[in-house]
Amino acid sequence: MKPTLVILTLLTVMHVGAMAQTEMIAHRGSWKNTKVPQNSFASLNKAIEQKAWGTEFDVHLTKDDVLVVTHDQDFYGIDIATSTYQELLAKKHPNGESIPTAEEYLKEGLKQKKTKLIYELKTNKLGTERTLKAAELTVALVKSLKAEKQVEYIAFSYDACLKLKELDKKAKVHYLNGDKSPQEIKAAGLSGLDYHLSVYKKHPAWIGDAKKLQLKTNVWTVNREDDMHYFIDQKIDYITTDEPELLNRILNK
Repeated sequence: MKPTLVILTLLTVMHVGAMAQTEMIAHRGSWKNTKVPQNSFASLNKAIEQKAWGTEFDVHLTKDDVLVVTHDQDFYGIDIATSTYQELLAKKHPNGESIPTAEEYLKEGLKQKKTKLIYELKTNKLGTERTLKAAELTVALVKSLKAEKQVEYIAFSYDACLKLKELDKKAKVHYLNGDKSPQEIKAAGLSGLDYHLSVYKKHPAWIGDAKKLQLKTNVWTVNREDDMHYFIDQKIDYITTDEPELLNRILNK
């Protein structure tokens, strides 16, 4: 490659990096202002309609090894880890939806290609073995749907993050718990940090350190306008929010 071309290429890369804008991730879909249930097909589709860069959802493993989408350890009072999928169908969301399986949820999200599907693998209350089983089933499911390019993973369990990466070397896996430095995340071969806003404020150098290490940075859950501006000024890659309408307005000013 000629020296002039090398310089032009480097300048282009630097320009793109400088112009890279913070992107929005809808937390459990877009539910708060749309008045639909969290982690429902309705909240998923509302986030897509709002042109979110990504929409996050939470996945648990049932007693009979079915991956289901909901945030809490129970679904309207029915414990997930110790119940079968069929037992969970006894309850419904207020809008009439049943608890979605991860397969159903992914298939719904894959009807479009612009919004990323941010798959949070929840830690199983019965222990690490069940959490890692969920990781294995998760990667197998995503591969079976040929959804690798559209799905990114997040998890509080460090063991689960390592297992997801082991099972799919190309997967984008981000750690949630906030107790690992950017250097530790890089050494583990993970893709980035996805930390609570208080962690970044306690460690103000971590966003810059992560960028130097070519790691992605995401912050959750940012619902106040002043915090949104703070992290946009920090040039964080992604902001996860329950207020996608507000963040959209700020980002599109």
